[in-house]
Amino acid sequence: MNTYMANAQSVERKWYVVDADGMVLGRLASQVANILRGKHKPTWTPHVDTGDFVIIINTDKVVLTGKKLDQKIYYRHTGYVGGLKETKYRDLMAKKSDFAVKQAVKGMLPKGPLGRAMLKKLYVYTGNEHLQQAQQPEMLALER
Repeated sequence: MNTYMANAQSVERKWYVVDADGMVLGRLASQVANILRGKHKPTWTPHVDTGDFVIIINTDKVVLTGKKLDQKIYYRHTGYVGGLKETKYRDLMAKKSDFAVKQAVKGMLPKGPLGRAMLKKLYVYTGNEHLQQAQQPEMLALER
């Protein structure tokens, strides 16, 4: 008996829409990362991108539990000496909630070329509308 190993040609991909309204950021990100990786499929193979496409809508209605809105900080660096910039998640969620959700999912994907390929299958939108109607995505209800 041989172990099945998927390859890039044998992967069938589906499109899913996830409504993030009222969902906790970390829970949403971990479940979406599993779908992007393909771990929900019986044909999952660690070294192959077997995941599906995911569209996340309503990211402006994502919830952070506890005091994370005021205590959690997003850091970035300009590249210059002393150029460390910090933004509280309250400001980040108010201005760029789609970026915050995408960064949360990115942190839960593998690092390297395989993780970057998986991240390209993620589409994140602040409002209720998305641009992928032609792919006929299915609604996916995740655990809250």
